[in-house]
Amino acid sequence: MAKRRIVVLGSTGSIGTQTLDVVRQHGDKLEIVGLAVNNSLDALLAQAREFDVRHLAVGNAALANDPRCDEARALVRSLVVPEDQEDAEASFGVGSEAVVALTQLPEVDVVVNALVGAAGLEASYATLKAGKVLALANKESLVVGGDLIMPLAAAVDADRRASGVAPATGPAGALMPIDSEHGAIYQCLLGENPREVSKLWVTASGGPFRGKTIVDLEAVTPAQALAHPTWNMGAKISIDSSTLMNKGLEVIEAHHLFAMPYDQIEVVVQPQSAIHSMVEFTDGSVLAHLGTTDMRIPIQFALSYPERPLDFRTLGSLEFAAPDVDTFRCLSLARHAGEVGGTLPAVMNAANEVAVAAFLAEQIGYLDIARCVEATMDAHEGAGVQVVESLEQLKAVDAWARAFASEWARGRRS
Repeated sequence: MAKRRIVVLGSTGSIGTQTLDVVRQHGDKLEIVGLAVNNSLDALLAQAREFDVRHLAVGNAALANDPRCDEARALVRSLVVPEDQEDAEASFGVGSEAVVALTQLPEVDVVVNALVGAAGLEASYATLKAGKVLALANKESLVVGGDLIMPLAAAVDADRRASGVAPATGPAGALMPIDSEHGAIYQCLLGENPREVSKLWVTASGGPFRGKTIVDLEAVTPAQALAHPTWNMGAKISIDSSTLMNKGLEVIEAHHLFAMPYDQIEVVVQPQSAIHSMVEFTDGSVLAHLGTTDMRIPIQFALSYPERPLDFRTLGSLEFAAPDVDTFRCLSLARHAGEVGGTLPAVMNAANEVAVAAFLAEQIGYLDIARCVEATMDAHEGAGVQVVESLEQLKAVDAWARAFASEWARGRRS
């Protein structure tokens, strides 16, 4: 069987580096053909040398004149050209367009989108538009642009079935979620009748502040919020996990991925992070996906490889609790945005990105994150939520929301 050729967008982040770990373990079946980063040129060069990658991109346009870019150009030209790619030109580019261009390489089978924030939406759109498999770790692609992404995924699924590369029934694999919760739901649904699903249960660890009150959270510092109890993640995702915004984003994702109404999607706190999600059926039975807190498991599944086992002897006990939506209001705000739909999720997401950045820079308080998001959403709803029609429209809405949230944060500091 021919190797699956993979592009990794965000290759130096947590998901990106773990994807490369999976490729190291399965080098006989997987091959990296393209890598993209935002700023980390030194790490990109090291990865390109290790995996002989001839297509590289750097998202930050301000680095265009960095001497390391010249080094990257020379490197990709110097690498040995595989026999089956002799006609393919090596490439190196700077800027968001160069990152998206990697999704269009003719030799690519799978694009792993591990970009952070709304910047990943255009790459996801381009990947599916080109008929490639999208292994998605970028939540914002579906939160902001699910109304555009899911029809494209359905079209690629239809093409995959018609060409015989996917089974005639069940998921065709055009869009593979690379997070533990949705990867778990995806696996629980394999072979099941979707009409018999009564509820999706998205699990949450509860973050570092589980059990805290609003008074407790008034003086929280960025360092405290970044200390997640079970998962090792980037700064933005760690803050989202602590506010439960991450779970709100995942509820919206689940709505799009599994065509499930919001009133059939629930969040449950499972502090051990051993159960990654559950599916409840109309007969009362529940399928749960259990595994270790290792993101390489859903990555391996998305790339069609088996997961590693969990040792139940060391697990101890399993606990469940309802999330405290009064204290952690971001979850309710995200659910409201999803239920209203249209451009409101894009506004919510943009405001959250601005607020999280301001908190990490110690410009606003921890509880101000939810306040900023709510103020921005209220302003947009007052002006009128729009039906999603295009990427250009979503970019404009995103820009407005960022400007509004930034102004709100400045007012909070003054």
